[in-house]
Amino acid sequence: MATSTTFTDIFKSSFIEKTATFSLTDSLIGLISAFLMGVVIYVVYKKTFNGVIYSHTFNISLMIMTMATSLVIMGISQNVLLSLGMVGALSIVRFRTPIKDPMDLVYLFWSIIVGILCGAGFILLGIVGTILISLVIIIFANKIVVENPYLLVVKFANGEAADSIDQLLRNSTKKYALKSKSHILEYETEVTYEIRVRENDTKIVSDISQVKGVSSAVMLSYDGNFTA
Repeated sequence: MATSTTFTDIFKSSFIEKTATFSLTDSLIGLISAFLMGVVIYVVYKKTFNGVIYSHTFNISLMIMTMATSLVIMGISQNVLLSLGMVGALSIVRFRTPIKDPMDLVYLFWSIIVGILCGAGFILLGIVGTILISLVIIIFANKIVVENPYLLVVKFANGEAADSIDQLLRNSTKKYALKSKSHILEYETEVTYEIRVRENDTKIVSDISQVKGVSSAVMLSYDGNFTA
């Protein structure tokens, strides 16, 4: 018995069924919500950044990551097999950019979480969480003063300079400790101190530079930010 095959029968598949269950309105609401919360993350990061070099591209990537994560969650929530395949595909992704500041990692995690919530439909929870996290960061970012240690690298030419340097450090710093000492040349010595200055007073570098026999004095924080 011959059967007739129509155009609709050929394309009647799970693909069409999945397309039929796709809600454009819900997807737009989720993406727009992720975008708006990504903008909030963008503004908070820009206003509270206190590192060495501000990266505009990294900040933009936070907003894009929020939307991209939301889009992925929307896709995998419709199909279990797709979710397993997506996990396998994403497992090969490797981030080559080093994260030096722990707060950058917090912002990345924040963006991903907001994207997941928006993609899963928990938009109100994402809004509440974004508001609370923003308030915490804004309140504490510029209020807590951390006493950062510095490294002081001094090159001098004679033994008398060493005693004068120790005396200046004893009188002008809260705490200091000798970390390394090396003889570059027969007549030149390089020493490295870890120091904690009083109220971010970096005048100690100028005072040491004026000591007889000192050829150079450089003070830098542990994040590589030169202060002299």
